[in-house]
Amino acid sequence: MNLNGCSIVAGRPTPGCGSAFHAVRPDSGESIEPSYHSVGPAEVDAAVQAAYAAFQSYGRSTGKVRGEFLRAIARRLDATVDGFVARTPLETGLPEARVRAEAARTTSQLRLFADLVDDGSWVDARIDQGDPARKPAPKPDVRSMLRPTGPVAVFGAANFPLAFSVAGGDTASALAAGCPVIVKAHPAHPGTSELAGRALSDAARECGLHDGVFSLLFDSGYDVGRALVGHPLVKSVAFTGSRSGGLALAHIAAARPEPIPVFAEMSSVNPVFILPDALAARASELAEALYASVTTGMGQLCTCPGLVIMLRSPALEPFVESLAARMTSTEQGVMLNSGVAQAYREGLDRLSKKAGVSRLTTPDSGAALWRVSSAAFTSDPALAAEVFGPSTMIVECESWDEMLDCARGLEGQLTATVHADDSEWLQCSDLLHVLEERAGRLILNGVPTGVEVGPAIVHGGPFPATFDGRSTSVGSRAILRFVRPVCYQGFPNNLLPDELKDSNPLSIRRMVNGAVVEPR
Repeated sequence: MNLNGCSIVAGRPTPGCGSAFHAVRPDSGESIEPSYHSVGPAEVDAAVQAAYAAFQSYGRSTGKVRGEFLRAIARRLDATVDGFVARTPLETGLPEARVRAEAARTTSQLRLFADLVDDGSWVDARIDQGDPARKPAPKPDVRSMLRPTGPVAVFGAANFPLAFSVAGGDTASALAAGCPVIVKAHPAHPGTSELAGRALSDAARECGLHDGVFSLLFDSGYDVGRALVGHPLVKSVAFTGSRSGGLALAHIAAARPEPIPVFAEMSSVNPVFILPDALAARASELAEALYASVTTGMGQLCTCPGLVIMLRSPALEPFVESLAARMTSTEQGVMLNSGVAQAYREGLDRLSKKAGVSRLTTPDSGAALWRVSSAAFTSDPALAAEVFGPSTMIVECESWDEMLDCARGLEGQLTATVHADDSEWLQCSDLLHVLEERAGRLILNGVPTGVEVGPAIVHGGPFPATFDGRSTSVGSRAILRFVRPVCYQGFPNNLLPDELKDSNPLSIRRMVNGAVVEPR
């Protein structure tokens, strides 16, 4: 595994000219070779200019071409798994099993989008045939479909060095849409990013695509990110990270002469509501499931359940004691990097100073459990802030109305979970209606961690879970972030895209004169 420490600008290894930095082992603080250098404004501009040049051909390529490209990336990533297993744990502290599972998820996402664009029906082709004889005015021939928007800036995530980074879901969906991608690598795992970037660049070369279809840029700070979002040829941004980071990018994008959309996944506490009958029927099972969900990956998952909202009942105290015992016995683990570890410590310190909040675990335990009354919780919005790590808070409600008030006071979330017994379905319907307005994914009698990648999944939610709650960053709908509808009126057939021609040469599903027509 030979890493060269270079960015990749339109297929070319490019040494940076700025400050040097290294990956750092989160378990020991030891620097890991090689050194990487931040790129400068010239390299950023070269990458974006190349992406725009590539868009002129790649944006008009067929679904078959894009599908083969995505599969070529997946094949090359499969061949790089041993390299990831050797490097990624050093940079992130993640165990080998997690790295292999995440690599498999990454290639699965790529193949999901390859199948989607192969079929081609996703472009939502619509045809309203003209009628020149219509009175009192002729009816024009009007046709429309979804078209790619242009180069996309993707920001690698700290907590998913593969599935939400260089070759992750944002990159896969943007490339599937026909948009070239410029990735700003996360500085905490540059070696992992370089390995993935090489696979992507080599796949583009294998498929005979314009080199500008993909670039990978390194930076130890924020200058490259600001330059990418502010560049006039970048047409959208995909980001997974902190609320402060996502909002900073959104402000830059909004201040441009031509504002662009920022699809930022930012902050979520993923509340879990446990109703009394469900608790009485399976308290031990719920304690174990919740414990596993909070502590999986050291709590460094965007779907980690940070709130557990419950009604007072005879089963409450035994449940709390059981969960507290599990959390207290948790061993200290290695977090992704020093920045994440420091933010986690600060979050715990902040909660420990809040009036009315009790810590139910010892300070030296590897996980934290807190308890607060619903009155104290609803009076202090800061108690609902995300603590990124293995921490969760039990909110104790005296009545059903208090539980509903807690739900109504929540910010937007990626997920919301309800545990209810058969006897509680009717009662919990009001709660579910409230949560539907506040979360992108509702879960019944399950846990929020473990995002099942597939066409139906939604990984998004109202602000601040995401900056644009109408989108998802996982699943086949993620492609819709990077397209816009284009209408063609009065065009002869030979000038129309193949998707809109009368003969339907691509054999895709279309809407013709208001009726869905399946290919023959």
